[in-house]
Amino acid sequence: MTAVALNSWDMTRRWVLALWRQPWYVGVTLFQPVVWLLLFGALFKNVVQIPGFEGTSYKDFLAPGVVIMSAVFSAGWNGMGTIEDLDRGVMDRFLVAPVSRAPLIIGPLAQSAIVITIQSVIIVGLALAIGASFPGGVPGVIALIACAVLLGAATAAVSNAIALTARQEETLIGATNFLILPLTFLSGCFMQLSLAPGWIQTVGDYNPVNWAVAAGREAVSANADWAFVMARVGLLAALAIACVLLATRAFRSYQRSA
Repeated sequence: MTAVALNSWDMTRRWVLALWRQPWYVGVTLFQPVVWLLLFGALFKNVVQIPGFEGTSYKDFLAPGVVIMSAVFSAGWNGMGTIEDLDRGVMDRFLVAPVSRAPLIIGPLAQSAIVITIQSVIIVGLALAIGASFPGGVPGVIALIACAVLLGAATAAVSNAIALTARQEETLIGATNFLILPLTFLSGCFMQLSLAPGWIQTVGDYNPVNWAVAAGREAVSANADWAFVMARVGLLAALAIACVLLATRAFRSYQRSA
């Protein structure tokens, strides 16, 4: 194994152990998605009667959106751990060690991927329990979770980049909400975009959250268009790589100002 791979494994193990010591974090970050799935799903169940709405069950429509929403909100707080490392001086010790910068980002991103996977499985199970269905079966659900993980990786990388640049929890909280809330509500998480105003549909074409929602929803549908799904997965993967590179470069900004 190369040094980068070994260092990445060490950083991943460190962050996974941190998660193991506080498993309640997974449950806390699930509260909001569960509220959306149970209450929002019941409140707007008659949306399917709107002319032009595709589908007969709002629960079926909403469940993939909640999986993606959960991923992006959970990953948005990933930079908090980096800020804690900065405050405790842990990051400074890592940066003076002969370690590549990439593993320092891969570690928290791996933790985020694990959290998102666990959350997604729980949300899918809860959706099934309340009557939602996933005609695409297990392959479709796996593709949905893959979309959630890729979008979460991109979001977590940006969160860490902001943490390294701002180094303040308040700034990270504000920036995370500033980015995630508009992207979520300008996507197809809660409403079919073909029924939205034209400008929202245009934004949705370039919105990574909508890429993930559209691909995940298509994957779990009957007779899924896998060419469409894989195209969106490719876009999400490219975005995740670009955001990881951004976060890695953010270390230079931190080192120059340290």
